[in-house]
Amino acid sequence: MTDHDPRRSDTSTFPDPVYKETVLRPLFDGAKTHHVDGFRAIDRAHLVMLAETSILTADQAQAIARTLLAIDAEVDPATLTYTGEVEDYFFLIERELKTRLGPDLGGRLHTARSRNDIDHTLFKLGLKSRLDPLLARLRKLLAALIDAAERERATLIVAYTHGQPAQPTTFGHYLSAMIEVLIRDIERLIAARATVDLSPMGAAAITTSGFPIERARVAHLLGFSAPLQNSYSCIAAVDYITGTYGALELLFLHLGRPIQDFQFWTSFEVGQIYVPNALVQISSIMPQKRNPVPIEHMRHLASQTMGRARAVLDIMHNTPFTDMNDSEGETQAFGYEAFETAGRVLDLLTAFVEAIRIDGERVAENIRRSCITVTELADTLVRAEGLSFRQAHEIAASVARAVVAVGGDLGVKGYPAFVSTFEEATGRKCEMSAERFAEVVSPQYFVAVRTRFGGPAPEPLEAAFAGYRAQLAAFDVGAKALATRQSAAAHELETRFLALVGEPNGKN
Repeated sequence: MTDHDPRRSDTSTFPDPVYKETVLRPLFDGAKTHHVDGFRAIDRAHLVMLAETSILTADQAQAIARTLLAIDAEVDPATLTYTGEVEDYFFLIERELKTRLGPDLGGRLHTARSRNDIDHTLFKLGLKSRLDPLLARLRKLLAALIDAAERERATLIVAYTHGQPAQPTTFGHYLSAMIEVLIRDIERLIAARATVDLSPMGAAAITTSGFPIERARVAHLLGFSAPLQNSYSCIAAVDYITGTYGALELLFLHLGRPIQDFQFWTSFEVGQIYVPNALVQISSIMPQKRNPVPIEHMRHLASQTMGRARAVLDIMHNTPFTDMNDSEGETQAFGYEAFETAGRVLDLLTAFVEAIRIDGERVAENIRRSCITVTELADTLVRAEGLSFRQAHEIAASVARAVVAVGGDLGVKGYPAFVSTFEEATGRKCEMSAERFAEVVSPQYFVAVRTRFGGPAPEPLEAAFAGYRAQLAAFDVGAKALATRQSAAAHELETRFLALVGEPNGKN
């Protein structure tokens, strides 16, 4: 070193006041808000494992266990104010242990672990505690959609493409499309949760430990399915974060699209959805207006959720493959806000789907005005008259133009135009009667003949409903198994920890 080496003259002490206020205080407040239960569970599970592997003696483990109970009873995290005396919440608990037990015994709980593996375990526990309620809400929404689709299996609606009336289908068929996307989104979240469900504990800083720790035991006590295998991955891989928020982003991107349809369908000009009064607000100045504003709230909250989820992914972008603060406390707290808005959207959308009904009169009028059944006329001409589809399409298009020009009903006003157009195009008379023509261009017939796999006719739709019910049941079974496993693990951890304490009720 030279006389000019800054290390010789550095008399500063940690923490710098600005660093304390801009970084350490927010991190401490976030930990005491979001992760206290996780810290407590990790300390207890790690202590049980240290005792079971004889890394700590029974007496040492008992003393630490009793002190942890005392700290839990006497230190209320909600009342704590960050002073800078310790770096973070972890060191606060360790300071309490050392103060009460002495520096030697009080420091032994940290044997064979690091804040690195503790932090990522905390974050995974935090995500699991949010993913499970979210998945429960999604199953409730899925059930509501299936119920509504079955109820509306034969209820006609106008299906739109490019913002224009396209073909008739049923509301049950439309909702079935929503259901299938939602099932895939739930599967993505379940897959993400499976990654979250792998415990980092035992990785320590990076490379595990020379102590004879049992990583699988700690994972089991904390309710994880297993330990994450590679110890470097435990502290460096953030795919449990990106997988979760990537699935969340896609979920709300996808939900936002039918929500947008609902907005369009409730417009005065379309009006094919009726929203009951309980979900309608009236203008403060225009008494005639019925504003279905819950749709707007669902739309903007879905966008907020998607935006927050995407922001978490952006934060992970171009970060080093190692333990780093970008993925930790403040990012986790920021991400949790996405779960809060997500829950609001799902609850509101579930109630909305259960409440809305189709306005059949408006649907019938829109079908009449738009001639959207004319595709089946072209199809029928191909099947019954042996025409090419292109020639049949041109005849059907000419009929539609003639009907629209006079503002008529295709089934009534279309037949004369059809007869003349057919003869002009083919050079022969058509054998189709007026009655048969009216049937062919009816929306009921349009739906009924579309019996192919995935179509809106009763047969394929009923088969689809059975599949959706089976998938929902499978989701419910999986969720119940997870809840049972986690409950059993929590009970075992409590039992084993209190056994260390040495008294059945855990009191000193």
